[in-house]
Amino acid sequence: MNQEIVWVFHGMNSRFSGGIFTTLPLAEDWIAKHRLTGLLTAYPLDTGIYDWAIAGGLFEPKKPEHDSPNFIGGFTTAGQEHQHYEDGKRS
Repeated sequence: MNQEIVWVFHGMNSRFSGGIFTTLPLAEDWIAKHRLTGLLTAYPLDTGIYDWAIAGGLFEPKKPEHDSPNFIGGFTTAGQEHQHYEDGKRS
Protein backbone atom coordinates (compact mmCIF):
# COMPACT_ATOMS: atom_id res chain seq x y z
CA MET A 1 0.00 0.00 0.00
CA ASN A 2 1.53 3.26 -1.12
CA GLN A 3 0.36 5.87 1.36
CA GLU A 4 1.71 8.83 3.31
CA ILE A 5 3.08 7.83 6.70
CA VAL A 6 4.43 9.33 9.89
CA TRP A 7 6.90 7.74 12.28
CA VAL A 8 5.74 7.44 15.89
CA PHE A 9 8.20 6.80 18.72
CA HIS A 10 7.16 4.97 21.89
CA GLY A 11 9.74 4.84 24.64
CA MET A 12 10.19 1.62 26.54
CA ASN A 13 7.48 1.28 29.19
CA SER A 14 5.83 4.53 28.01
CA ARG A 15 2.09 4.86 27.85
CA PHE A 16 2.14 7.68 25.32
CA SER A 17 4.20 8.43 22.24
CA GLY A 18 7.27 10.59 22.71
CA GLY A 19 7.41 12.04 19.23
CA ILE A 20 5.93 11.96 15.73
CA PHE A 21 8.10 12.57 12.66
CA THR A 22 7.59 12.96 8.94
CA THR A 23 10.78 11.11 7.99
CA LEU A 24 12.85 8.25 9.36
CA PRO A 25 16.09 10.30 9.41
CA LEU A 26 14.47 13.05 11.52
CA ALA A 27 13.17 10.46 13.97
CA GLU A 28 16.50 8.66 14.19
CA ASP A 29 18.40 11.91 14.75
CA TRP A 30 16.11 12.75 17.66
CA ILE A 31 16.32 9.22 19.12
CA ALA A 32 20.14 9.28 18.92
CA LYS A 33 20.38 12.79 20.38
CA HIS A 34 18.49 11.72 23.49
CA ARG A 35 19.88 8.14 23.61
CA LEU A 36 16.38 6.68 23.73
CA THR A 37 15.25 3.09 24.01
CA GLY A 38 11.96 2.09 22.41
CA LEU A 39 10.08 1.40 19.22
CA LEU A 40 9.65 3.57 16.12
CA THR A 41 6.66 2.58 14.00
CA ALA A 42 5.30 3.79 10.67
CA TYR A 43 1.63 4.82 10.78
CA PRO A 44 -0.47 5.64 7.71
CA LEU A 45 -2.22 9.00 7.73
CA ASP A 46 -5.98 9.45 7.78
CA THR A 47 -6.87 5.85 8.62
CA GLY A 48 -6.87 3.55 11.61
CA ILE A 49 -4.47 0.61 11.71
CA TYR A 50 -7.37 -1.83 12.02
CA ASP A 51 -8.93 -0.62 8.74
CA TRP A 52 -5.53 -0.30 7.07
CA ALA A 53 -4.61 -3.89 7.94
CA ILE A 54 -7.94 -5.27 6.70
CA ALA A 55 -7.70 -3.29 3.42
CA GLY A 56 -4.16 -4.55 2.89
CA GLY A 57 -5.03 -8.18 3.59
CA LEU A 58 -2.89 -8.22 6.75
CA PHE A 59 -5.78 -9.03 9.08
CA GLU A 60 -9.19 -10.65 8.83
CA PRO A 61 -11.65 -10.33 11.70
CA LYS A 62 -12.74 -13.83 12.70
CA LYS A 63 -14.05 -13.52 16.25
CA PRO A 64 -16.91 -11.40 17.62
CA GLU A 65 -14.48 -9.42 19.80
CA HIS A 66 -12.57 -8.35 16.67
CA ASP A 67 -15.38 -5.87 16.02
CA SER A 68 -15.34 -4.39 19.52
CA PRO A 69 -14.27 -0.78 20.15
CA ASN A 70 -11.69 -1.96 22.69
CA PHE A 71 -10.04 -4.30 20.19
CA ILE A 72 -10.15 -1.84 17.28
CA GLY A 73 -8.89 1.09 19.38
CA GLY A 74 -5.81 -0.80 20.53
CA PHE A 75 -5.13 -2.76 17.35
CA THR A 76 -1.61 -3.00 15.97
CA THR A 77 0.03 -5.31 13.47
CA ALA A 78 3.51 -6.61 12.73
CA GLY A 79 2.74 -5.56 9.14
CA GLN A 80 3.62 -1.97 10.08
CA GLU A 81 7.22 -1.03 9.36
CA HIS A 82 9.06 -0.60 12.65
CA GLN A 83 12.53 -0.28 14.15
CA HIS A 84 13.82 -1.02 17.64
CA TYR A 85 16.31 1.25 19.44
CA GLU A 86 18.46 0.83 22.49
CA ASP A 87 20.37 3.75 24.00
CA GLY A 88 19.77 5.75 20.80
CA LYS A 89 21.02 3.08 18.40
CA ARG A 90 18.99 0.87 16.09
CA SER A 91 19.14 -2.70 17.35
